[in-house]
Amino acid sequence: MRFEKWQALGNDYIVVERDEIPFTLSAGRIAKICQGHFGVFSDGLLVLSKPDREDLVATLEIYNPDGSRAELSGNGAREAILYLRHRGWTEEDDFSIQTDAGIITPHITGPDTCRVDMGLAGLRSKDYPGGPADGGGEIEAGGRTWSFQHVSIGNPQCAMAVEDLAALEALDLPAIGPGIEADPRFPNRTNVSWFAEIAPARDGEAARIRARIFERGVGETLSSGTGATGAAIAYALGGRGGAPEPAAVQVVLDGGELLVEVGEDLHVHLTGWARPVFEGRLSDRFIKELHETE
Repeated sequence: MRFEKWQALGNDYIVVERDEIPFTLSAGRIAKICQGHFGVFSDGLLVLSKPDREDLVATLEIYNPDGSRAELSGNGAREAILYLRHRGWTEEDDFSIQTDAGIITPHITGPDTCRVDMGLAGLRSKDYPGGPADGGGEIEAGGRTWSFQHVSIGNPQCAMAVEDLAALEALDLPAIGPGIEADPRFPNRTNVSWFAEIAPARDGEAARIRARIFERGVGETLSSGTGATGAAIAYALGGRGGAPEPAAVQVVLDGGELLVEVGEDLHVHLTGWARPVFEGRLSDRFIKELHETE
């Protein structure tokens, strides 16, 4: 089974074409492939296949390292998009791919960069069914009460503002993240982000915020494109009850920076880079172990 390992801001995925996979995918097999030390070691698996529609270049399936399926990943999507270009699936700068969250449309901006039309975000969704129209709420975690903003950007996000950068860096995400991720108000679990302002927008420059991400099915991660998007939308809302100001927000993550453009209708574009790390093949012995794994 041929595969490539890609990373975007330290968020790394195994990319494989569906026709290369010699077994049925299962949660146990995906977890074994992604496992550290005993597997390839990655934050997830990206599976690309030929689409049924002529207006699409590919269909993308995204899996977390615990084997669960994710609707969307901003970093994973860029890795898949640039893989498709590098591997000759398309020569176009503008094209569309199908994801579980719907169709996304990227624009290639350079050898390792692209701007992705992520579509319309929402503040109400099936992933926060009891939430109010503005997606707000409060939750207990880590011995304090947090005000949060629910955002659906193909997958669920729970974003929380922190008073300053020092407070943000002091947070123990492995201690407080799991309880929020699995809170019963989020029936499909949720991704969680905390953010603090670095600088407001001025003189035509984007605002800058710092964010830390606890990703559903992963834990604390160096970066997350949809997590950065959730934080940027929450920042743009600024407590205005569902009436965002159009904003360009540069999100500083542990692995690097992403630009999130938020329209007044919550139409979102995400810009950033992704790069290949290595390519290889799973050994026959390892594939035999996968066949023996449920």
